[in-house]
Amino acid sequence: MSQEKLSEFVSSRATELGVPGAAVGVLLDGREIHASHGVTSLAAPLPVDEKTLFPLASVSKTFTATALMRLAAEGKVDLDAPVRRYVPELRLADEEAAARITVLNLLNHTSGLEWNLIDDGKGDRSLAGLVARLPGLPLIAPPGARASYSQAGYNLAGRVVEKVTGLPFEQAMASLVLEPLGLADTVYGLAEAMVRKFAVGYNRGEDGELRAARPWNAFKEGARGDNPGGGLASSVSDLLRWARFQLGDGEGLLPTAQLHRMRERTVELRGSTLGDGFGVCWFLHDFDGLRGIGHGGSGNGQFAELLIVPERDFAVVSLAGLGPDGHPFNQSVVRWALEHYLGVAEKQARPLPYDEGRARQVVGRYEIDAMDLDIATDGARLTLGVGIKPEIREASDEEMPPDHPAAGIGFLPGDGDEYIVTEGGLEGQRGYFSRDADGAVTGVDIAGRLFKRVTRTP
Repeated sequence: MSQEKLSEFVSSRATELGVPGAAVGVLLDGREIHASHGVTSLAAPLPVDEKTLFPLASVSKTFTATALMRLAAEGKVDLDAPVRRYVPELRLADEEAAARITVLNLLNHTSGLEWNLIDDGKGDRSLAGLVARLPGLPLIAPPGARASYSQAGYNLAGRVVEKVTGLPFEQAMASLVLEPLGLADTVYGLAEAMVRKFAVGYNRGEDGELRAARPWNAFKEGARGDNPGGGLASSVSDLLRWARFQLGDGEGLLPTAQLHRMRERTVELRGSTLGDGFGVCWFLHDFDGLRGIGHGGSGNGQFAELLIVPERDFAVVSLAGLGPDGHPFNQSVVRWALEHYLGVAEKQARPLPYDEGRARQVVGRYEIDAMDLDIATDGARLTLGVGIKPEIREASDEEMPPDHPAAGIGFLPGDGDEYIVTEGGLEGQRGYFSRDADGAVTGVDIAGRLFKRVTRTP
């Protein structure tokens, strides 16, 4: 493996996109190489290295899921059992759904729960407090009907961990997973992160200036209710150790069959850049017959990506401290690593020419609880813009990630409902439009989650 070539690519791409700090690692046939770029902070710069902590955001879910698999292997959790067996106080907007949702529904995003509850920094911000507020979260489908990515589902899974172990979630995770695997730099909370070298995230404003992202870990400090779905910080070094575990035999924590069960398809994903299905937590990928498992994370000015290819004993980690361009940086690193180390070149989807008729069918506003998504046309091209709801942004006393301004999208060959983003911070993201029995467009999927249509533009 060439350290020099990886370092050259990482530095070149990070410089091109203006990423202040990034760390990359590759594991192949038991050997590791690392490449870093930039500094931990523009105000107090230290060189980024493989031990520098970055927020993992949703890559945290892979740890939560693995802990639940260990509890299942020990006979303490049945993945097919209703969540209420372990969290009897669970109430939702729909009583039938509350009674039916299983632990596996949480782990493969088929619970039907909307994305998440907004943390307003008030009230009980523990996992018990989050569960108490779940009746206010909409359901977008019956349990098991379809996959739609849900942060709330994983936070509820964390409450299962607490109830079964009798420990606070973070202590349970340390006992079940982090300490046995020697992941000393994989931590929850600023109190742990600040005594290690950590990277500040940045957001690029409309004026092009970089501003330090606050809060650092996407959620306000004390938001323990979001730790299962996105609260970890870690380093390239620890994440490659995590990848080694996922590639191994379970190391006494999990029977090999249970560990490998996490890679097996449980539900299909349609038209998504994130993968073509879910295992238990992992997004599943097919690279011309070579199977991969992975997960990404999007935080506040911070992006993380982990991809593992078990057949080739391969993993790549990319961590970048810039919004929104940290995402395309990480994606390009993963593509480069696949091509240069495994000889796998991802096929780039080619959109069809602009079609006014199709465009008019989909224009309008779509939403989830926290975000609005607008699809518009000027008669020559179709665009997609997505951002935090203005009322949520205005009510927050914290800075929030910038919105993704309108960027071009194009329909893909096939049934006409799949699309790809062709520019901007979401470039390369794929998704699809949902229709009702009469053929009317009712929703749009992007980043694995369903945005429901709320208005149509004439």
